Amino acid sequence: MSNPPSLLTTSRGTFRVAIDGSPDAPALVLSNSLGTTLEMWDAQVAALSASHRLIRYDTRGHGGSPVTPGPYRMDDLGQDVLSLLDALNIDKAAFCGISMGGHTGLWLGVHAGARMRGIAVCNSAAKIGTAQAWQERAATVRSQGAAAMQALADSAPGRWFTPGFTQTHPDIVQRAQAWIAGIAPEGYAACCEALATSDLRDSISRIGVPTLLLAGADDPVTTVADAQAMHDSIAGSSLAIVPASHLSNLEAPQAFEKAVVNFLAHAAKA
Repeated sequence: MSNPPSLLTTSRGTFRVAIDGSPDAPALVLSNSLGTTLEMWDAQVAALSASHRLIRYDTRGHGGSPVTPGPYRMDDLGQDVLSLLDALNIDKAAFCGISMGGHTGLWLGVHAGARMRGIAVCNSAAKIGTAQAWQERAATVRSQGAAAMQALADSAPGRWFTPGFTQTHPDIVQRAQAWIAGIAPEGYAACCEALATSDLRDSISRIGVPTLLLAGADDPVTTVADAQAMHDSIAGSSLAIVPASHLSNLEAPQAFEKAVVNFLAHAAKA
């Protein structure tokens, strides 16, 4: 049973955080994807808190974390993670994120490697989508508000899960749809703008911490080819492919957890 979330005051605002595992264990931060909350990691708490002090948080603009006016930049989302570590008096942590959260992990690997024991970059890319598409989505969400968030929720299964999983696990799919429907439009739009302007393709070769690139075999958003390209750019990185679409920790939890646990064990020895 995981601990309930609470509010943590940092130098960059008060974030909604859930902490599990021994306070003496090495820290592992989990970062949610665009349009979800820290609850996306509920199924992983048992497996990952067995060996780590597990810190889940709602990304800025999401859930119970600050919904500050946009646009955001990836620097903002990365600095938020560092402020969480500072508030918890954690010098170094491992990091695992999905999609936008994985891209945040890349930023941390580039700009704050001294604070990272390792980064697991899951269902992500050094450049996600196109600036135009993100800017258009941000504009739509700002103009249409909650109705636009509901429309995104209605279409989310096609981006997030394989058709077979959507049919066989409607409860998980509907829960994920409820997350995105409940996100504040300004927070969502501002995070879209962070993704619009972030391109780390030329800088990830500077990452020197242990890095896992995890891809879903059927992910149409951040593809296996995206993961392979990052793997080719980051010296010493490892690559894992799991049988899932975009939210691989929900669709293939056992394969996801095995890959991440094995990586963390390897990173601890590096």
